[in-house]
Amino acid sequence: MASVNFQNVNIYPAAGVQQKKAVTPPETAPVSKQTPAFRSVAYTSPVTVRTHLTTRDEKKKYEELSNELNLEYRKKLEYALKSGQLLKNNSNDKSSVLDNLHKIIKEERDPGLDKITILQECLDILANPYVITQTCEDIPAQYKRQVIGLITNLSEDPKKIAETKWELDNMHTGTCPAASIEFDLATKHTAEFFRMVEGLTSPKNEVAKVIKMDNLSEKSSDAIWLLTKFKTPHVMQDFDTAVVLLKPDDNAIIRARIQNHHRDKGERSIIDVLMQSTLMQLGSQQTYDSLTDKRAPNAWTQEDGGLIDFEKTYVESVVEDKNTTSVTYQIVDENGRLKGYEKDFNTIKKQLLDTLKSGNNIIIGYTWPDPENGNRLAGHEITIVGYKTNEKGEGIFVCQDSDDDVAAPIELSEKFLLPKIHHAGLPDSIASRDFKYEDSWKVGVDDFQEMKKQARA
Repeated sequence: MASVNFQNVNIYPAAGVQQKKAVTPPETAPVSKQTPAFRSVAYTSPVTVRTHLTTRDEKKKYEELSNELNLEYRKKLEYALKSGQLLKNNSNDKSSVLDNLHKIIKEERDPGLDKITILQECLDILANPYVITQTCEDIPAQYKRQVIGLITNLSEDPKKIAETKWELDNMHTGTCPAASIEFDLATKHTAEFFRMVEGLTSPKNEVAKVIKMDNLSEKSSDAIWLLTKFKTPHVMQDFDTAVVLLKPDDNAIIRARIQNHHRDKGERSIIDVLMQSTLMQLGSQQTYDSLTDKRAPNAWTQEDGGLIDFEKTYVESVVEDKNTTSVTYQIVDENGRLKGYEKDFNTIKKQLLDTLKSGNNIIIGYTWPDPENGNRLAGHEITIVGYKTNEKGEGIFVCQDSDDDVAAPIELSEKFLLPKIHHAGLPDSIASRDFKYEDSWKVGVDDFQEMKKQARA
């Protein structure tokens, strides 16, 4: 690929480009200010959290962080401490949030990224994880020619150049599954999230992670097959564990370096760019390209957009090291239209509420008929974080949507949402209670093989 140096970008004022928005559902739920009846453990954890610095090392690291910040961000740092987030050490190597923020300012960063900007983005997420977004950043005019050259491999074809320029100017990311996992990781495995941020913003732009094989599949041989099939770089430690290497695609750092100086309000941050690219790479068999927001078709899908349900589930299982099953509720015909449901809405609701009570958020894919595509179903991924009843006794799901331009939770009535849920990532113990399921990747491979057989017939 053509080499373009984006290491040292100059600071110029950049006007934002109007982004083409995804189709949104035709109705919305009323907003209520009542407190949820319960939320997942990420928000109301009964575990005792530390809110005071106790060791000399902690006090030293906190002071050195504070010295790098202005008043606004010193207050956010203090909030992270007082809320119990800063000293959490629920990371893969038991390092705390404080440890990893300190590494960000004391150790070398990627040469095109500013350590203080990264630290501030970290504190923004600690103060309000709903700032995580998939909204695509525009490419400033001074870099557009170089980026188009990278995408077209320095083509001189005017038509190809014009098409690429239009796509860049009208791009809207398909990274909603990755953004949902990013949010879930930040709120449920906070120290691990910032350990990943530290690694991805380092000069190597990578992070190693130890995972349990039985969180991918009951059989170790199947888990190894999955890691190989998804082309995930890994080294087996023993039959039970492996070390995987997580990296963004090569072009992600170009977007991240541009965002270091040219991030407009509402656009993805440096962290969003690198995290979402890493998760898209993991789920797409290492074929994602951040410049075009496309991935290569594979044995499970002939699309070149976002991740499908069990690719998302694979990513979730790896980065959060937990056994997640993708449960499909909607029955969709060969023309992409809704035919019916696998379970009644009361069963679906009980599964969702039991998952929340068990301490998990729920990443779901919901659908609606797309009038621009013959009313075939279009879809979007969001995260359910809580449930409540309003003053009328109606059930309300509290959700995070990475594509609504709102840095706050949204509320959707169960009457609106339940019929629209296509699939949901549930703990295996809850999914298997009401469904008899094979691993979703097996179902996908079987479906693809059947499709190829029919095509040959």
